Amino acid sequence: MEGLILFIGVIGNIISVLMFLAPVGTFWRIVKHRSTEDFESLPYVCTFLNSFLWTYYGIIRPNGGFLVATVNGFGVVVEIIYLILFLVYAPAKMRAKTAILIGTLDVGFLAAAILATWLALQGETRIAALGIICAGLNIMMYGSPLVAMKTVITTKSVEYMPFFLSFFFFLNGGVWTLYAWLIRDVFLGVPNGIGFLLGTTQLVLYAIYRNAKPADNISSGLLEEGRHHEPLISPSSATLSHQKNGEILETT
Repeated sequence: MEGLILFIGVIGNIISVLMFLAPVGTFWRIVKHRSTEDFESLPYVCTFLNSFLWTYYGIIRPNGGFLVATVNGFGVVVEIIYLILFLVYAPAKMRAKTAILIGTLDVGFLAAAILATWLALQGETRIAALGIICAGLNIMMYGSPLVAMKTVITTKSVEYMPFFLSFFFFLNGGVWTLYAWLIRDVFLGVPNGIGFLLGTTQLVLYAIYRNAKPADNISSGLLEEGRHHEPLISPSSATLSHQKNGEILETT
């Protein structure tokens, strides 16, 4: 059983790493154009927060937490790079907004969560409290794919929901749900199970609309809606993904 758990966990880590690296194309475009254009920083701010908390969770969890900690630790480093690039190339207004978000979520909330669980709680109670926080954040972040799916149905176009993005979303959620079941971790399993179901739904929508002709009466503004919403799934946790122009962001 231990060998199976390790094997599934390693597969999950590989998929999660690919998901964390998916926005590289977007940031290459940002660096090349020296502008963040219409991209939003919130997905990367949230993914950093999510990854950091899951890294902490993986460290304090006695059994099966090592793989969760390692992949999300990698995610933390990647998201720091993304956020630095965003701050460098964002217009003044967006840079200020991003700085406020980082200060509020990635510094303030993160510090409060770590201090509260570390100083006020011990043992299994600490693990459970942190697991609830991590799972709650992931479930809330799963609202982003719903926006993308709504856009597909409205526009009858899968332009802003690329197949491989949806496929890895589905695969990542499935693998980490299985891993969570093997190590009996409900906090890891619930958000990833939701991610698996949403990924399945996205694949079904893709099959339905991949050859459909976009509705003529849909304004280009609705298509733009798809660009401005990215699912944030932190791989090893609930697998938060970035979804914009073919990118994917997540997370367990």
